[in-house]
Amino acid sequence: MAERPKLVLAMKPDVLDLVLPASLRARLDSLADVHPGLVTDPADPDAADALANAQVLLTGWGCPVLDAPTLDRMPRLAAAIHAAGSVRSHTTPEVWARGIAVSSAADANAAPVIEYTMATIWLASHRALGTAAEYVAGCQPAFRRRQGADGATVGVIGASRIGRGVIARLLTATAGFRVLLADPYVTAAEADALGVTLVDLDDLCAQSDIVTVHAPDLPETHHLLSAERLALLRDGASVINSARGRIVDTDALTRECGTGRIDAYLDVTEPEPLPDGHPLLLMRNVLVTPHIAGCQGSEVQRLGAYAVDEVERWLKGEPLLGGVQAADLSRIA
Repeated sequence: MAERPKLVLAMKPDVLDLVLPASLRARLDSLADVHPGLVTDPADPDAADALANAQVLLTGWGCPVLDAPTLDRMPRLAAAIHAAGSVRSHTTPEVWARGIAVSSAADANAAPVIEYTMATIWLASHRALGTAAEYVAGCQPAFRRRQGADGATVGVIGASRIGRGVIARLLTATAGFRVLLADPYVTAAEADALGVTLVDLDDLCAQSDIVTVHAPDLPETHHLLSAERLALLRDGASVINSARGRIVDTDALTRECGTGRIDAYLDVTEPEPLPDGHPLLLMRNVLVTPHIAGCQGSEVQRLGAYAVDEVERWLKGEPLLGGVQAADLSRIA
């Protein structure tokens, strides 16, 4: 009888039951010989034997960094499957140098972010925050002055998996949104295939009623929405950020929103969280949420289900749907 593959779980204990509830653990147990403990510290002597024999590492939030010393403890490791989104925080080039397959459940995490962004776009297209603030102040705007969604221009920054998902939803929406895209890696032909108009970032800011951010956090995207670009936004425009806080210049955004000229919907900020009493937390034309766009609560098991599916695909010799290559590291969130 063939030896069952050895699998080790590496994630924080407090997320295990959310990511892998009993039904998924049972399925995982049917696929592999799963070590009963959790590994968060690869130097823990109690984990030595499990790591030495591990062929598959199923990681999650709180997993150790897979650098050379850690990988030296796992000489048989052939696949590292992440039951969460980005793998940037725990993978290193050494993983791919050793021929280890890498997978991420980022696709499963993308769906809630796309839905969250679309809900926010609908609110922004009606300028809901500004109108609500006026209503609280006792002002009931005339019907003809109320803003609607039809024909609004939405500028998408970044054709990431989430950015592309938002684009697809925008193009099938009943409002007839005009969609612009700014992404230096997308060609004109690719933009045509997506059904969007490719523009540079300055033009996107100047032409959009709503700007939604879906770029990765890289050195070149730090403060991509700078003071100069925020100043290009037309009066009444909205900024949505469900990507990374560092992409938007917080001080500049605070000044622009403080005038009431633009609105902002921020699921991420710089810093995160904002300090108590920060002006953005107090403005009626700004909505700040605590990084909740991705999988939350019961949704988190979607990540575990995706990861278990990937384990099964890998064991069958099938391609990994969430496969990540070394070259992807410089461009992913």
